[in-house]
Amino acid sequence: MMNNRITKLFDIKYPIIQAGMIWCSGWRLAGAVSNAGGLGLIGAGSMYPDVLREHIRKCKQATTRPFGVNLPLLYPDIQEHIKIIIEEGVKIVFTSAGNPATWTSILKENGMTVVHVIANTKFALKATAAGVDAIVAEGFEAGGHNGREETTTMCLIPLIRETVEIPLIAAGGIGNGKGMLAAMALGAEGVQIGSRFVATPESSAHDNFKNVVINTKEGETQLTLKQLTPVRLIKNKFYHDVEAAEKRCASPEEMKEILGRARAKKGMFEGDLEEGELEIGQISSSFKSIQPAGEVVEEIWNDFLRERERICTMDLTTK
Repeated sequence: MMNNRITKLFDIKYPIIQAGMIWCSGWRLAGAVSNAGGLGLIGAGSMYPDVLREHIRKCKQATTRPFGVNLPLLYPDIQEHIKIIIEEGVKIVFTSAGNPATWTSILKENGMTVVHVIANTKFALKATAAGVDAIVAEGFEAGGHNGREETTTMCLIPLIRETVEIPLIAAGGIGNGKGMLAAMALGAEGVQIGSRFVATPESSAHDNFKNVVINTKEGETQLTLKQLTPVRLIKNKFYHDVEAAEKRCASPEEMKEILGRARAKKGMFEGDLEEGELEIGQISSSFKSIQPAGEVVEEIWNDFLRERERICTMDLTTK
């Protein structure tokens, strides 16, 4: 168990947060992570309002521990989602992909702890000014939608730590205890992990996608679609179609046509490994098996403790 600002803020055992990933983060995953001592998040970005309500209610039945909802602020039904979150008494909300000043005060007035995801110092300051309780600083290595600056986690975390005083959670390229220890050394007080939790039985991702994730090799993910919204993808037919369009300098309109609708659902939820959008982080190349979410939490924590002990017992004498 660790006792720091993040564990106190969320009333959790370990400062390990499961990211709220679209098509992967339903109530089963969130409940399992929370039961294991971390903080589970329901990914609202791929849910209709009635589906979100169902997942919140089922998560309440699955765990007595704190859990939260990840809410992309650009979601079309954002007002309905906010209404449901308030009505269902959700206590923790992670916001992303939008201006935190729009909704933070309303969420906090309804008794919620609010965390916002950022990728640069400019938005870290905006989130702090909006009154959030903590921020997630997500580096270039992360899966899914990403910052345009392409700042790596190792560079981003110390920059954010020097910029703001509020609790800081690191994300991007972290999937084990070694990465967690490194993030702590750089100034983070907790970590948010997405890709590792995709490859769990509790994840709502399709088995085809899970199996591709654990077989992904170094260099087989790439940040793309930079004209629209940068997103890190596994290289497949859809990725190569996008790459070819970018090389011929396709217009944003043509890129939108290539992207089409429901690409992420097709790939991650329905298991179409050729035409689907397969969002995952660089750290996926280190995963070798599908493991229960609770085991993942314990493995990360124990790995963190071993690495911390190893560093603390290093012989630093000079000759």
